[in-house]
Amino acid sequence: MKKRNIQVCMTPKLFSLYADKKSIVVVVDVLRATSSMCVAFENGVKRMIPVSTVEEALEYKNSDEDYILAAERNGKPVKSFDFGNSPQVYLDMDVKGKTVVMTTTNGTKAINIAKKDHEVVVGSFLNLDAIAKWLADKDRDVIIFCAGWKDKFNLEDTLFAGALVTQLLETSLYQDACDAAQAAKFLWGRSKDDLYGFLENSSHRNRLAKLNIDSDVHFCLKLNQTHKIPLLKGDFLVIDDV
Repeated sequence: MKKRNIQVCMTPKLFSLYADKKSIVVVVDVLRATSSMCVAFENGVKRMIPVSTVEEALEYKNSDEDYILAAERNGKPVKSFDFGNSPQVYLDMDVKGKTVVMTTTNGTKAINIAKKDHEVVVGSFLNLDAIAKWLADKDRDVIIFCAGWKDKFNLEDTLFAGALVTQLLETSLYQDACDAAQAAKFLWGRSKDDLYGFLENSSHRNRLAKLNIDSDVHFCLKLNQTHKIPLLKGDFLVIDDV
């Protein structure tokens, strides 16, 4: 049986080099957009609308539908929005059956880049096992798309990519001829016993710490807190459970 390919795209600026119109794309923004999406669905959100700009999100503000608006720029909540980008807010608020419109610095931008030609799902450490199983069942080539930070490489998304590559290779259905996938797998192997410590000097962990939201970092590095698979259908993220 022919093995499927796994590729890792380290930043949005590189995505055009990986886009093939046939692979499933797993978008990951560990700190914090895709982690927030997974938690939101676990806690009852019905659907989410990821948009690239604050202006697009605000268009939903005066709609007849009761949207929750969530926005973050440079790690900070945006004024006039209901939520920022903390995944933990979905633990404390009644969001069951709601629709969330979300825009973030990196994650929602990556989703909207990928959706033009690909099927898109959302990954995080919080749904790692579930998304690995879901992908293996699909038997398709996979691109793991790291949202990074403002088009630059970041460490935490790459560690998730390495974790997912490792799990998919263990199924014997995949091969990792991609050097970026091999590098991500190597970093995951070095970091998996202490993700928080490994990220001690990483830019985004320190950026969030300066904003006094280091607790979000701890939360987003937890493994397998949900089986929800956020899947993009048109402009909406909905869930596809494993």
